[in-house]
Amino acid sequence: MDTAHDTPSRPRRRRGRRPVIASAVVAALALGGGGIWAADRYLIEHVAISDVSSYEAAQSTTDDAVTTTTNGETTDTSYTSDQAGITLSTVTTGSGTDTVTYYVADVTLTDATALRSAFAGDAYGTNITETTSSIAADHDAIFAINGDYYGFRDTGIVIRNGVVYRDDGARDGLAFYQDGHVEVYDETATTADELIADGVWNTLSFGPAIVEDGSVLAGIEDVEVDTNFGNHSIQGEQPRTAVGVIDDNHLVFVVVDGRDEGYSRGVTMTELADIMVSLGATTAYNLDGGGSSTLYFDGEVVNQPSNGGERGTSDILYIAGSGS
Repeated sequence: MDTAHDTPSRPRRRRGRRPVIASAVVAALALGGGGIWAADRYLIEHVAISDVSSYEAAQSTTDDAVTTTTNGETTDTSYTSDQAGITLSTVTTGSGTDTVTYYVADVTLTDATALRSAFAGDAYGTNITETTSSIAADHDAIFAINGDYYGFRDTGIVIRNGVVYRDDGARDGLAFYQDGHVEVYDETATTADELIADGVWNTLSFGPAIVEDGSVLAGIEDVEVDTNFGNHSIQGEQPRTAVGVIDDNHLVFVVVDGRDEGYSRGVTMTELADIMVSLGATTAYNLDGGGSSTLYFDGEVVNQPSNGGERGTSDILYIAGSGS
């Protein structure tokens, strides 16, 4: 059933470091040299580009890709402007220990480039983190979700706002095109430059794809997104974030809360796919989840992140508010 969400208190704009696989790293530190490597790889910030806004302005080859949003109107659960329409809803199913609560943002765009990406600290690199709400506030976002946490890994194709940051195909990615269509693609079968030439505006590299041609994909419970130290699988009932494609310029974003008995247990990958199909998605793709799963709207965190508060992440997808 649909229920109106309660309005939580305004989040504090405070930089939040995410202790990625911290317990494993601490254990490794006790072992000497291997621990030093682990801390460097997973905990210490490495900044490759310190001013992403300036870098994108200089590097972008897209003419007039983004225009100023005007005439925006906001309610508690909706936003309408000349570039985007957003409608939020809260869904609760089950009862007792089987209760699941998730948040849906139905988004229509008149300009596909209105859906943008932003990095923590306006910097590109590894292990650079901020909360979703802090990144969103810094970019005057009316709506945002956590992204793919690109900064945890050093593989995958990373194109953001029409600019190439990484070209190391490793898995199935998701590509958002400037003409409004979105598709899952094999990163290992193309290059970032080819994607840019074809009109790609943003890519995400996490997964797996969970819905194709309106049907739940088989085998998604067994996919390993990362096979590196500390993050081997994404199985089980978890908090989750996903994006679904209903049609060109019509997307649906879902954040499922979890690890909170009686409020929301989280969902399996198949249950997440079922949710996306029920919302009309013909294609759907899983993003970073767990404590990262966050939905932000009009200055507030709408859901209840499983850590008891927001966990830092490396990137968001967002839509800017009026005048931005």
